[in-house]
Amino acid sequence: MSKYRTLTDEEITILKEQLCSCSEWERVRVTDGFNPKYVRATRFSGDVYLGVFDKAFTLPGGMKKHSGLYHATLHNVTVGDNCCVENVKNYIANYVIGEDTFIENVDIILVDGPSTFGNGVQVSVLNETGGREVTIYDRLSSQQAYVMALYRHRPELIAAFRALIDRYCDGIRTATGVIGSHVTIADAGYIKNVRIGDYCKIEGCSRLKNGSINSNQAAPVHIGVGVIGDDFIVSSGSSVEDGVTFSRCFIGQACKLGHNYSASDSLFFANCQGENGEACAIFAGPYTVTHHKSTLLIAGMFSFMNAGSGSNQSNHMYKLGPIHQGIMERGAKTASDSYILWPARVGAFSLVMGRHVGHQDTSDLPFSYLIEQQGVTMVVPAANLKSVGTIRDGRKWPQRDGRKDSELLDCINCNLLSPYTIRKMLRGVDILRSLQKISGETSDTYAYQSGRIRKSSLVSGMKLYGMAIDKFLGNSLISRIMQADVHSVEELRSALRPTSGDGLGDWVDIGGMLAPKAVVDRLMDDIISAAVTTAGQLETRFREIHARYYDYEWTWAAQQLEQYYQVSLSRITPEEVIRLTEQWRASVIAIDNMLMEDARKEFSLSAMTSFGADGDERQRNLDFQQVRGSAFESDPFVVSIKEHIVNKNALGDQVVALMKTLK
Repeated sequence: MSKYRTLTDEEITILKEQLCSCSEWERVRVTDGFNPKYVRATRFSGDVYLGVFDKAFTLPGGMKKHSGLYHATLHNVTVGDNCCVENVKNYIANYVIGEDTFIENVDIILVDGPSTFGNGVQVSVLNETGGREVTIYDRLSSQQAYVMALYRHRPELIAAFRALIDRYCDGIRTATGVIGSHVTIADAGYIKNVRIGDYCKIEGCSRLKNGSINSNQAAPVHIGVGVIGDDFIVSSGSSVEDGVTFSRCFIGQACKLGHNYSASDSLFFANCQGENGEACAIFAGPYTVTHHKSTLLIAGMFSFMNAGSGSNQSNHMYKLGPIHQGIMERGAKTASDSYILWPARVGAFSLVMGRHVGHQDTSDLPFSYLIEQQGVTMVVPAANLKSVGTIRDGRKWPQRDGRKDSELLDCINCNLLSPYTIRKMLRGVDILRSLQKISGETSDTYAYQSGRIRKSSLVSGMKLYGMAIDKFLGNSLISRIMQADVHSVEELRSALRPTSGDGLGDWVDIGGMLAPKAVVDRLMDDIISAAVTTAGQLETRFREIHARYYDYEWTWAAQQLEQYYQVSLSRITPEEVIRLTEQWRASVIAIDNMLMEDARKEFSLSAMTSFGADGDERQRNLDFQQVRGSAFESDPFVVSIKEHIVNKNALGDQVVALMKTLK
């Protein structure tokens, strides 16, 4: 505070003439260049530090307001250079305000006693009655939250996690809040114990209590009209607007909540969107999206998920209360008016249609349809592998990553095919073969848990899983070969040698990050043994695991190639590579052709229903063309699939030609 000086008698006289008051003027200090002209009708108490007021703010519509203090009460407040604080109905207390910040028409902004500003709040995620609480803090990632919520079988790990976060909270505990630089707070109500980062805009919010808004210049945060938030953390680049109410929530980077959305005891990680509906005790992993008024997400874990209108779940059976939970693995979707009675687990990239009360676990049957028929769950294995919507989703997620911050909290892997999903497909094929063997190949339907699988679906599922396995393992093999400079058979075999000893065995999806289970377990052991003790160290370790995904993937894929195709990579021949390449090419093209046929349905006559409302068939076709495109063949997605076929054919030819040159 050495740059501040006490007011001169002349400055005090001017301030009094301008209706300012203070019982202890000696506790009001200012910087050189301070001009009392821009301080009017302001009351000071406690220790107050004021910067210069040299600039004017240009507001929307062209209105200009000069920086300064007008009609406000400040208690223990530091005001940075060129701020404008005007029309504070009650007071601002115990804050440091950065430079170029604009505060106008607010009720009250205060810090009352030592606070950690939302850090350390316990969120009762998944189980409303407790038992899976996640402690939120500024640096929380989806990976950390996943471990805290689901690794309860390792109580010593949970204790170490909490100790780590407690140390962080102790380090930021203070009785003085911060409102950053270039912040706008306008027409706001009650703000208590809230830390506000740089470039944040708070416009018309009703109440914010005990929270942190981690805005910055690269990724500002917007809090809009009518918002009510208690016990929260909002991460960089997010927006919470239009009457949203939330309590005990973590809102991750680049999330969007709006249109009267309501959330309690929930976690939202990168790029989630919530509008109109309600969330209670959910773990919303990256890219969880819900837009509809009639949709309730409760006591579930989701990621890369799109909830249809009217989607609902139940977390109790009117016995011991809301103690049940459910998991929809990455990419799982719900159709309109779907319902799931927890506990249940839905496999990755599956689609749920209708009402399901049988507590299904389809985690080993990814890419399936779950369809209700007369109260029975009909499982259609692998059906989503030929859905054009699934491929479209996989392409759009990376393109819709709205995070602008230089530090990304969540490690996100958007791959559809990975050791995580392929291992499940391998188990799925074994399950389907076992069902076929036990019930006989002549059976029309096969019982699977509390559901049913039709014979045609079972046969088709095994075929589709086989194609997907060929596609993934072939992709891995060819990618490895093309990345290396191969001129001989020995160089080929050397290129196919794994560079990492990690990657074998089961893989897990840790809040959107795919990794070998053994690697994750090793990190957990290091946390317990105190080899990892700080939030920064923990973030670094997760990022290192994420960065090594493709090394781990090849270690896993190499073993599967040998087991699945009965080849030895250390002794593989060019002829064997050619055979595997042709098998890969056939599967890739077959899947692409199925995707095109699925896309063709969008151009059928039934898809044109409601087009050309007041005309004949010709007008209907013209209307459809103007809205949806001129023809199936020129649709951008169809064109991209055709290009994919051409490119993969060319890649296959390149690999075959290369193999023929090796000696």
